[in-house]
Amino acid sequence: MSGRALFCEPRRIRRGSALTLVFAGVLVAGAATGNLPGPADRTPAAGSTQAAAPVGRHAEVAEAAEEAMAAGTSPVEAARRAVSRSGDRWGAVYSPEEYEEFAETLDGGYTGVGLWARERSGRIEVTRVGGGTPAADAGIRAGDRLRSVDGATVDGRPVTEVVSLLRGDDTGGSAGTTVRLGLERGTRTWSETLRRARLSRDTVTVDELPGEITVVKVAAFTKGSGDEVRDAVREAPDGAGIVLDLRGNSGGLVAEAVTAASAFLDGGLVATYDVEGEQRALHAEPGGDTARPLVALVDGGTMSAAELLTGALQDRGRAVVVGSRTFGKGSVQVPGRLPDGSVAELTVGHYRTPSGRGVDGRGITPDLEAGERALRQAGTILAGLGR
Repeated sequence: MSGRALFCEPRRIRRGSALTLVFAGVLVAGAATGNLPGPADRTPAAGSTQAAAPVGRHAEVAEAAEEAMAAGTSPVEAARRAVSRSGDRWGAVYSPEEYEEFAETLDGGYTGVGLWARERSGRIEVTRVGGGTPAADAGIRAGDRLRSVDGATVDGRPVTEVVSLLRGDDTGGSAGTTVRLGLERGTRTWSETLRRARLSRDTVTVDELPGEITVVKVAAFTKGSGDEVRDAVREAPDGAGIVLDLRGNSGGLVAEAVTAASAFLDGGLVATYDVEGEQRALHAEPGGDTARPLVALVDGGTMSAAELLTGALQDRGRAVVVGSRTFGKGSVQVPGRLPDGSVAELTVGHYRTPSGRGVDGRGITPDLEAGERALRQAGTILAGLGR
């Protein structure tokens, strides 16, 4: 299996955000950023899109794909049926094109129109619009209601499905293709036709709030985001407390999550995990800032890599965790190449926090439950810690 493993989100989520936490030293698919601890560590050159050759359980799925090819039917669909029958909740199969697109997202890039959305009372609401994106150029603003995508009503649909429609995942929506949006703002309703573009994901943002508070928002752990977190902490004003906002963070590269942990820890254990029974560990680098007061904000959208980081900071007494219970995605997937070039990911193990807590299916419980006032409560906590 060549030592490569993935910390994956369910396919229904990954279709929209396409972010996966990569384990075991091989940062796959064009996102090679460094080695992880362990005797089997290997890192391919940047730009590699190779997946492991199928063995074990992967071989069973590969056999199903091969039989379908011989019969003249879809090997991808045959592989997906085999994964479904296995009962692997997090297992998934990518076509070669989907896997290549997934690879690109690990570098922080994506094809879309540059808007973020959430479901609210059964409706889809725009929460943020990226600067210089097609959505911004069209005048779309946070707070606008998204009514339809290419004529399909989006009310009642999961946000992940809506994001998939915006990206054109099922229609080959590459950069340059168009998508028609139905929008509403107050009493006004209108339509906009946007042209999809290749965009960079601005995954780390920094804001300074009154009361000497620096908010570091990490939307996902893509290439370079760990160093951006470390830079933000180093550049924060003297005496400023830090709010590490991981709400809605759907995961990312494990090396980046460990680098982010290194910003706040002076070495030591970040997490342990197993790959088909073999135990491994992840450690922070020494020299992190252990003096600044720190609050981590989480919610039900905090997943995978973000949960790993949260668990490390909580278990080691480095941060007060505020918000709501996290998603609970703590299993490890390994990708294997199938005969037609598609890729199957199957669950091979789970990770644990430094104290030995399992996260999969449980999530992480915050130290203080908080809803929409979480940021304000974080400020109150930081004021107390600072004193």
